[in-house]
Amino acid sequence: MRKDKPNITFEELYDKISTYIFNEDDKNVIKHAYEYAKEKHAFQKRHTGEDYITHPLNVAYILSDINADYQTISAALLHDTMKECGVTKNELEDEFGLEIANLVDGVTKINRLNFNSSDNEAMLANQRKIIVGITEDVRVITIKLADRLHNMRTLWVLSEEKQKENAVETLEILVPIAHRLGMNKIKSELEDLSLRYSKPDVYFSIVEKLNQTKVERNNNVELMKDALVKLLNSHGIKHKIKGRAKSIYSIYKKLDTGRRFSDIYDLNALRIFVDTEQDCYQTIGIIHSKYRPIPKRFKDYIAMPKANGYQSLHTTVFGENGELYEIQIRTYEMDDLAEHGVASHWAYKEKGKAILQSAMEEKLQFFRSIMELSKEELNDEIFVNSVKETMLKKIIYVFTPKGDVVELPLGSTPLDFAYKVHTKIGESTVGAIVNGNIEPLDYKLQDNDIVKINTSKTATPSREWLNMVYTTQAKNKIKAHFNKMDKEENVKKGEEILNKELRRKKISASDFFKDENISKILDELNIGNITELYIGIGSNKISPLSVINIYQADELTEEELILSKLNSNTNIDINIKNDIIVEGIDQVKVNIAACCKPVKGDNIVGYITKGNGISVHRSTCPNISDIDERLISVRWNDNIDKKYSTNILVRASDNKNVLIDIIAKTATQDITVQSINTINTSDDYMFDISILVQNKEKLEKFIRDLEMISSIIKVERIIK
Repeated sequence: MRKDKPNITFEELYDKISTYIFNEDDKNVIKHAYEYAKEKHAFQKRHTGEDYITHPLNVAYILSDINADYQTISAALLHDTMKECGVTKNELEDEFGLEIANLVDGVTKINRLNFNSSDNEAMLANQRKIIVGITEDVRVITIKLADRLHNMRTLWVLSEEKQKENAVETLEILVPIAHRLGMNKIKSELEDLSLRYSKPDVYFSIVEKLNQTKVERNNNVELMKDALVKLLNSHGIKHKIKGRAKSIYSIYKKLDTGRRFSDIYDLNALRIFVDTEQDCYQTIGIIHSKYRPIPKRFKDYIAMPKANGYQSLHTTVFGENGELYEIQIRTYEMDDLAEHGVASHWAYKEKGKAILQSAMEEKLQFFRSIMELSKEELNDEIFVNSVKETMLKKIIYVFTPKGDVVELPLGSTPLDFAYKVHTKIGESTVGAIVNGNIEPLDYKLQDNDIVKINTSKTATPSREWLNMVYTTQAKNKIKAHFNKMDKEENVKKGEEILNKELRRKKISASDFFKDENISKILDELNIGNITELYIGIGSNKISPLSVINIYQADELTEEELILSKLNSNTNIDINIKNDIIVEGIDQVKVNIAACCKPVKGDNIVGYITKGNGISVHRSTCPNISDIDERLISVRWNDNIDKKYSTNILVRASDNKNVLIDIIAKTATQDITVQSINTINTSDDYMFDISILVQNKEKLEKFIRDLEMISSIIKVERIIK
């Protein structure tokens, strides 16, 4: 990456892309993109004081180092025009076509996300968006990585707080993605810059130690390099050798494990390039015949590539003067992939088209997993945790009996392996053979295990498997199987319940199931199809009576319709015996205060009444705020699981369908509505709603969900 001159000119960029983009029309698109961006950013400055156009120019130049195609270079030049200049996607499409407009739009969406949010749910949702966005077109994230790299190079201009925020975000979110894409050159610089701003003392301490030993290391490397050149030339191996600088961040990670600087023996590092894979193995054999290797330091990533496609032979040997040297041996194409990852495939053409996306799909199991996950109905937390598990945890490589490599996080079992290979194999698993031995399904797999899964056409998953699998992906697939089974059962059950209710009400099924009636019911309940309706009835989330009442709505007033939607068990007996524990007292009458109506999870206090036992209030209740005497310590009984009555006040801008919307929310959250009273005001519409709810957590979630309804202004609990 170019670091010495931040102010790249368009002429320099044009000269660079001309070394690999030869089509004049493609280069003219890039030229037009630059002129367009320059005009849009004409009066804008960066925090550094430079003209804004210097930033997109640098981003494009970084991408030209990996031979990015003309669409990506153009999108890099334009990547801030939507966010900073108000340009629309349609305008970009008219000027540059849909493909470039989509790339700019993708980067814009990612750049609008706030990854430093203190709101965990927002953080998870944003991470999901960036992860799924990557899988749709990998070029979007390469632009984002280049964008972040240039911003990190000029991070000195921001406050120390902002520097640390950006550094942490880069390390936690973008560096792992760069690693998975195999873009090592960008990844290493991002890591070093992140360390520079997140832990400057540590960073400069390492830099100082490296400078102190630089002359000695350079002499050692040159001595070993000359010896290897003579050795390989004597065996007729065509090659190139260069010294390899150890990144500051990788040194920091080793020091962070407790190792001393003097113990890091791969500071003397060399990389050998040869023409063919066969030359790689011949070269390492020649080197080992003269220099004694450290056995545990030999790695064959050619026969067993990393998940991001990385291939190379690694060895550490006792070299000249008895010094330790780490040597990497690879072909030129392997080196291109090692430095630039899947982006390196921009340099190769197949039938006139870049094979970047297909290369990604072939080489990165990680992305295929994300694509599968993004289609599943997972909440953001499960989705992001599953991806982080794949991205960040220690990885093991195990083999199928045919020698195919399967990547899994450490801690995985044969069941995780089976589901990773294919869902159907996982679901039909009956046993596992690991390295020729029969092992239980919860056996912990190790690196290089050979795993054979025994299956049966009649086998089905067991719920106990949820305790055996380690990966979120396998857990989700097992849960999906049982959810599907439950859905099928609830469809059948719901259909039977509804038909039984129709017969009891003496309603003609042929009239009830007319298309216009079913459409009306589905619209009222906000349900997609009749199967979902049956599932709702079968799982007791929807009352069959409420469905029939929608059908008969024309015969009822709105108030009657709403009240008929309330569950039939509104007169539930609220027996609070044993719900509240009064310290030191076993037999005492306990009442829930009608003024503040606490629910389980509220902070509560007891008030000793005259002749009516103990009244339990919320600790914030104003009716006891000035009372010091007669108060007693009480607490909820954790072993009791029931519903408690409380009241909420709903303020709405209109009353059209608002009660129906509220009832729909209760149906999906196991909340019972006891009563609804309309409060007449001159401004808004107010509803005093009495509900039964299990605990404070569910009550607060219900209130948040109600506030998401467009016509509702505010929801709050009432103290009467």
